[in-house]
Amino acid sequence: MTTIKEVAKRAKVSVGTVSHFLTGAFTVSRARSDRILAAMRDLNYHPNDIARSLKLNRSHMLGMVVSDITNPFFSQLVRGAEEAALQKNYLLLTFNTDDKVERETQMLTVLRKRRVDGVLLVIAPSSGFPSHVKELIANGTPVVCLDRVPRGLRVDSVTVNNIRGTRECVEHLIDQGHRKIAILTGSLLLQTAQERLQGYKQALAARKIEVDPRLVCEGNFRMESGYLLARDLLVEANRPTAMFVSNGLMALGVLKAMNELQLKCPQDVALASFDDLAISEVLHPPLTSVVQPAYEIGRRGAELLMQRIESGSGKPWRVTRVHLTTELQIRGSTVATEAAGGRIASARQ
Repeated sequence: MTTIKEVAKRAKVSVGTVSHFLTGAFTVSRARSDRILAAMRDLNYHPNDIARSLKLNRSHMLGMVVSDITNPFFSQLVRGAEEAALQKNYLLLTFNTDDKVERETQMLTVLRKRRVDGVLLVIAPSSGFPSHVKELIANGTPVVCLDRVPRGLRVDSVTVNNIRGTRECVEHLIDQGHRKIAILTGSLLLQTAQERLQGYKQALAARKIEVDPRLVCEGNFRMESGYLLARDLLVEANRPTAMFVSNGLMALGVLKAMNELQLKCPQDVALASFDDLAISEVLHPPLTSVVQPAYEIGRRGAELLMQRIESGSGKPWRVTRVHLTTELQIRGSTVATEAAGGRIASARQ
């Protein structure tokens, strides 16, 4: 069996340098790293991760718990986190909760038993205090929350400015002449849904437009809820002229409802979404979207988590909250045409 000493000799570096490379405890130059990797490959050397984790009291594993892995936004989060983890020789273990607190609690327990060094968490909606997350942190496992910040818990996080992103998008709809603008939210137990609703209300207030409670509809960030809510709104004679949808999957549900009702976008109803799906530009018409840097959220979250791990869990630190910016991509689903303009003008009278 090949030993670390043989790898060091073959790579022409010290045993300590090979050890630093394997553990990620210290940075090893690119040239030496390449020689070590070549030596490991040539000698068919595979480090004993279990023995190494016991010696260092680290597993070099990160846990990642997301709400819905089928949502393209969260898939991008995972990709960003995975890339950052691999650069530091960490393994990323990913779990899905389906937005269920009970499953989230179960997954965090499993990760703790597996001795992960830290956890990236997209928290599930809940009306209660996240005591299971607080307990995990109290037991020495660093946690960084992504996208959503749990209420009442001091925890590191990486999020976007939901209020500003929504407000800019709704103001764009108003600039197109719309006054009857509906919003389809996610679960209002979540801070993200609350903030997007707040941005919607701020945009209307700034233009002296009263909020119509009939046009504020709560969903659950899933395609089916977007479909059901939109269908109920769009069959009404006094339907909205525009809709802002709080995530991409719900927007697809709205498009399904519009197609069934034979409504044209934006001629009959303009549509904008928070989230930019990969297919947004190839839809007909292309979908106006508030673009979130999903990959960057995952990457920055993993980097922050590894920084916490390597600084030592026993050292006190200030909570770090990283806020990233969004970008409004205006496309054909909200651009006014003559036909749409006539309908909007009559709706305002």
